[in-house]
Amino acid sequence: MCFKNISAVLDSANMKLSDIVRINAYVTDRAHLPGYMKVRDRLFGDPAPASTLMIVSGFAREAFKVEIEVIAAAPPVTD
Repeated sequence: MCFKNISAVLDSANMKLSDIVRINAYVTDRAHLPGYMKVRDRLFGDPAPASTLMIVSGFAREAFKVEIEVIAAAPPVTD
């Protein structure tokens, strides 16, 4: 769901997941690592964006288990 939302935000800027150059991901438990990594690895080819994955004690809303922050960069549009 996180990457689907990120994709929608990127789409609104005429960008796509392949424009992501950096991913910072946070999970609240080691049990969430395999699911996150499976999706990340499926969505990003080689070379993959730089990526950091951290386990944190929690988020402001207890129901949240994963947070993903990305930085994307696209080539300038030329006329």
